Amino acid sequence: MSTDKAAIEAAVQTYFDGLYEADADKLGSVFHPTSELTFVQEGKIVVWSKDQWLDNVRKRESAKSKGSARDDGILQFDQSGPDTAFVKVKCQLPPAYFTDYLVFAKADGTWKVAQKIFATVVKK
Repeated sequence: MSTDKAAIEAAVQTYFDGLYEADADKLGSVFHPTSELTFVQEGKIVVWSKDQWLDNVRKRESAKSKGSARDDGILQFDQSGPDTAFVKVKCQLPPAYFTDYLVFAKADGTWKVAQKIFATVVKK
C-alpha cells in the first residue's frame, strides 16, 4: 500500500500545482472523466461536472501570476482498501480558502479523483 500512497500523494501534488497555476489540463489529468464536484452555495447543493469546473479554471487568473502565497497540504489521508482512498486537503486562492475532500478510486492501475466535495471561506 505504500506505493499506492505515494501515487495518491503525487496526484494530490499535481492537483495543488494545477490549482495554483490555473492549469486546467494539469488538473484534469488527476480526475476521472465522470467525476463531479459538489459544494454548497446560498444554502443549496450544487454539482458541477469536471468539464464545467475546468472551464471555470481556464477563465480565471492564476494565483501564481498574481504572486499569491501558496499554503496547500494534506490534512488527512485514509486508504480504505486496494482501490479506494480519501484525502482531505487545504488550499487557497486568496481571498478564497478551501477545504477539499478528494475521493480517489484506482482503475486500470491508476489513481484518479472520482469525486470532490469542497467548502470555501472568503476572507476580506
